[in-house]
Amino acid sequence: MIERARGLILRTRPFSETSIIVHWLTAELGRIATIAKGARRPKSPFRGQLDLFYLADFSFVRSRRSDLHTLREAVLCETHPALRVDLDRLQQACYCSAFVEQATETETPLPAVFELFLQLLDGLPRHPIQPQTVFAFELKLLHELGLAPDLADSKLTPGAKEIVRLLMESDSPVLVRLKLSAAQTTELRQFLHGFMIFHLGRIPKGRGEALGQVK
Repeated sequence: MIERARGLILRTRPFSETSIIVHWLTAELGRIATIAKGARRPKSPFRGQLDLFYLADFSFVRSRRSDLHTLREAVLCETHPALRVDLDRLQQACYCSAFVEQATETETPLPAVFELFLQLLDGLPRHPIQPQTVFAFELKLLHELGLAPDLADSKLTPGAKEIVRLLMESDSPVLVRLKLSAAQTTELRQFLHGFMIFHLGRIPKGRGEALGQVK
């Protein structure tokens, strides 16, 4: 039976000399993995259609034996080209992708997470590189997972608590205008680091680069 979905590509990796595995984030089906057979051949219909953070309408045949399904077709909707010419923005997108993969289960509907990640990719090229972009994504994803921090029980300063509230509740235009001091940035970075270690067991790969700590 052929199934169809619209998805964002979170990750790809070679499967053989001719095929690749594509990891998708979709609203209705959640995270799923497909094998694109022959995608690495020069004349494959998949050539140029499957790359990091591409948004596409795709169809696949579900496997009866594993969680790796067979990709049949992919029709591009958006490629997010600006991310490929700016390392800082790409690092933020890659970290948030790793966070989604670590924190969510496969093949579970994730409509709010899909929309959150799509908004991130659409907004990154239009706004300055700021740590609050990452903090806001972390907080909103934690909220969708039912893990939003209890600010009343936290040791954050009153100013930091207000910033967390704004980051969780505000859209991009407000976040862009929000200016954090160096002390506030450090306080939120350390607070969320400890919070995620406690609830998720480890920090998703690439957080330091996404926050501009590693150059």
